[in-house]
Amino acid sequence: MIYLDYAADTPVDAQVLDLFCRISQDAFGNANGAHLLGKNGKQLIEKATINIKNQLNCLNMEIIYTSGATEANNLAIKGVARNYRENGRHLISTCLEHASVSGCLKQLQSIGYEIDLVAIKKDGTVDLDHLKELIRVDTILVSINYVDSELGGCQPIESISAIVAAYPNCFFHVDATQAVGKIPVHLDQIDLVTFSPHKFFGLNGMGVLLKSDSLILEPQIHGGTSTSYYRSGTPFTAGAGATALALELCMAELEERLAQVALKSAWLKKQLSAYPLVSFNSTEHSIPHILNLSVKGVKAQAFQAALSDQEVCVSTKSACSTDNTPSRSVLAVTGSRDLARTSWRISLCHLTTDSELQEFMEIFDFCYKSLTKK
Repeated sequence: MIYLDYAADTPVDAQVLDLFCRISQDAFGNANGAHLLGKNGKQLIEKATINIKNQLNCLNMEIIYTSGATEANNLAIKGVARNYRENGRHLISTCLEHASVSGCLKQLQSIGYEIDLVAIKKDGTVDLDHLKELIRVDTILVSINYVDSELGGCQPIESISAIVAAYPNCFFHVDATQAVGKIPVHLDQIDLVTFSPHKFFGLNGMGVLLKSDSLILEPQIHGGTSTSYYRSGTPFTAGAGATALALELCMAELEERLAQVALKSAWLKKQLSAYPLVSFNSTEHSIPHILNLSVKGVKAQAFQAALSDQEVCVSTKSACSTDNTPSRSVLAVTGSRDLARTSWRISLCHLTTDSELQEFMEIFDFCYKSLTKK
């Protein structure tokens, strides 16, 4: 099997899994408990929290542990919208967001909030001039991802944050799920950051919300204080420790891994460029981990199925997106419904081997000729 869907999920690192198992067995006491085992668990969570903050250079932010990036996004967006509704009910986002962001916005819109989507330029980045036109004194949240999951486009986060900073009643939320652990991230002037460790060789079932200390959220889960007032539930001690270690391991090799992936992506793109019906939807602003392409005349699901029959794993869109619908991201960037219907995603990591890519190209060639009759 050739796995080329690392943007959807990654295998847990053996060191991370080992730490998770050890904490689960040795420090299983409820970290809210007043006894020795509970205190030990609390100390482990506090150590993990400090480690994460240090790795991301965000010591002035509070960490809220969640069940995943989806819950973290829900808490960030709905928590701001409901707590600051007296300041306004206007939110701004993009069509490039993960379903856990766009779904939140759709739900808020159904109860009276006003949602605007900022335009996306042909290079896949946010139109900053349009953002300046959209933002208002009653805008309470701007939510824009660091890297989108379909095209891999990296947004000008610092420029966006500078625009938002001019509006004191507006907060800036960044879904950094496809960025943290893959590329250098700069979180200055961001009020809310969300990510999940299963994207960088950590555990599924864990998510992180970084929140500026001055910001107050309306909790979405009630039932008593846990590691944070904003999210009830028994503290997940082993999950916090495993998340911190997964991040630490990735950050220690970040530049080296990024360089490896860039070389692999460039080689793959060169090979695919030889096929006349192939178009690339990813842009020059896309991170090398994600390569989105279309094969003219072949629906994305058909090419994915053909590759799957040959034991190659790729995605048509984000794993959480609705099947059999055109890609909104590709449509926004290319303006072509044909490309949006035929687009699919290859996602790489440092574990992807040269031999896997060579074998993939042999299989791609077979599927290409079979499906296009070329």
